[in-house]
Amino acid sequence: MTPLNDLSTAPIQRPIVLTPGDPCGIGPEIVAGAWCLAPDLTQGCFVAGDVGLMRRAMALVQTTPTFPVCEIESAAEALHVPPRCLPVLQVVPQAPVLPWGQIDARAGRLAGEAVLWATRAALRREVAALVTAPLHKEALHAAGAPYDQYPGHTELLQAEAARHQGVSVAQMPVRMMLANDELRTVLVSIHLSLREALEAVTHDRVLETLRITDASLRAVLGRRPRIAVAGVNPHAGEGGLFGREEIDILQPCLAVARQEGMDVHGPYAPDTVFMRARLQPDGQSAFDAVIAMYHDQGLIPVKYLGVEKGVNVTLGLPLIRTSPDHGTAMDLAGKGVADASSLIHALRMARQMASAAQ
Repeated sequence: MTPLNDLSTAPIQRPIVLTPGDPCGIGPEIVAGAWCLAPDLTQGCFVAGDVGLMRRAMALVQTTPTFPVCEIESAAEALHVPPRCLPVLQVVPQAPVLPWGQIDARAGRLAGEAVLWATRAALRREVAALVTAPLHKEALHAAGAPYDQYPGHTELLQAEAARHQGVSVAQMPVRMMLANDELRTVLVSIHLSLREALEAVTHDRVLETLRITDASLRAVLGRRPRIAVAGVNPHAGEGGLFGREEIDILQPCLAVARQEGMDVHGPYAPDTVFMRARLQPDGQSAFDAVIAMYHDQGLIPVKYLGVEKGVNVTLGLPLIRTSPDHGTAMDLAGKGVADASSLIHALRMARQMASAAQ
């Protein structure tokens, strides 16, 4: 896997927006923590949310010094905020003081409103990238319309991007990439039962995944990515002895992808392909990304390398969106102990992608 160039602290022409996630979870706290722990990385960034919420979150952060939270009037103003200050654009009604660690419909609505504002700002190209702290799906659903129709961030962003471009959601296909400094995996399907996920391994869906991955990584690597495809079955089917998906679906799909000019390889045995794609100490790897056939096949190897390093990237959208690889951790919220590492990695990757796209 070839890493992105280290552009994480390069100047950016447009600000990067962060959303605080569920106000009752650890999202606001890890956003505040990112400002304290990575001040160079957060320069030119701002939070779209509630000023009072972020001040309470900053009070939880157990680092020295903590930063003042200031209110800004526009996204562009974030580029000119003095160092060591956390700028917040008030994009929701002034939030009540909500209890940490509880599922609350009011929190779900505030989180949804912040994400919707930030998504629209990204689609209008007012911001260079969007970094989202974790939502709580139950709280989002409890908030009612329109947020109860979205299982999470990805579906909300997908629907809003489709609406912005005047197409149906089906015409705005997206894929989840989970990445860290050593490995990138892209999923053919996400939150499906294993039985349903196997049924989703179709020629069209795999080819669509390859096209989205190729286009997305080409934009940031500056060349066509080397893509490996994991098989469905043990030993990639062993020539049909353990299943025929590789023969009947994946091999014809890869042939079409190669005709389109993609640098694709496989299908490979799933228990070894991720090791080949992992960045080695000498900086070399066989592949830039692995296409995984279902959720756990692709996420286990990345998370095993360290959940605190994992970044969720949504591919296929007309905007850059990253997020940490963890949830709202309601049991930790309000205690000042949440680890901001994954959010910092998500912000670093967003800056790298935004700088490469400039």
